[in-house]
Amino acid sequence: MRVLIVGCGYVGLEAGRQWVARGAHVEGVRRSPDGAEDLKDAGLSLRVGDVTCREDVLAWPGDWDVVVNAVSSSRGGIDVYRRVYGEGTEHLLAWMAGGRVGRYVHLSSTSVYGQVDGGWVEESSPTEPASETSRLLVTTEQRLIEAHGSSGLPVSVLRVAGIYGPGRGHQLQQLLRGEARIQGDGRRWVNMVHRDDVAAAIRIVSESRSAGRIYNVVDDEPVAQGDFVTWLAKEYGLPLPPVATEEENAARKRGLTHKRVRNTRLRSETSWQPAYPTFREGYRRGADTPLAPTGQTVKANTG
Repeated sequence: MRVLIVGCGYVGLEAGRQWVARGAHVEGVRRSPDGAEDLKDAGLSLRVGDVTCREDVLAWPGDWDVVVNAVSSSRGGIDVYRRVYGEGTEHLLAWMAGGRVGRYVHLSSTSVYGQVDGGWVEESSPTEPASETSRLLVTTEQRLIEAHGSSGLPVSVLRVAGIYGPGRGHQLQQLLRGEARIQGDGRRWVNMVHRDDVAAAIRIVSESRSAGRIYNVVDDEPVAQGDFVTWLAKEYGLPLPPVATEEENAARKRGLTHKRVRNTRLRSETSWQPAYPTFREGYRRGADTPLAPTGQTVKANTG
């Protein structure tokens, strides 16, 4: 089995590692050779290339069982989003038209749901986000689904919730730096998923028979933001975070959503079962706990 992972970073590397463990040949695309040793250690081969450069993409060999697009905007603005997701997707579509790709898996985001009423959302829910960057993600999804309908592109789109895992956990890092705050009344819903479960979803969806489908990749339990940071503080023996000031709330209010995301379709249509069904399991596994800024592993209380 031959797998190409475009944007082989935090999630892509783990997906590649899981495929290699099953005997696949996996190549990871990165814009530079930085981190080549990480890929080598995981059993992947490095291919240097930039998805925003049409010449780079068209030069890649075109015979793959699975192609995964896990590129990141690296927290860039709308111009970066246009290059990475808009232009990058067009480059990949042109490249795949000239080769054989068994399945194309595109990673999107649950930020495409702009709901603010705290209700449940699923794949059929409206995707009308307030932010320009999330609207561009919706446009990219639509372009791919249209390509499936017009040319038979074997695509699957994964809308991924907030990712945490080894070395990553935004709220915990804020607690460690003393910067965490309970936002507003603390009731805004947070939707998360462990990195390893995202990687497993990529692999499992690529093996499913149905294409042209969109799946939410999120764990089983949304949690109120205030409850989550309070739980983290108690679990790691850290001071309880204060409530944000009116000024801090006002600065964060723009673009925030308030919704609970279902994973029912992914669970019912594939064999995916999260190894970390809630944030509690994810943050209580020693080696899977995010790292402190100094590099030491933060251990959860076990009592």
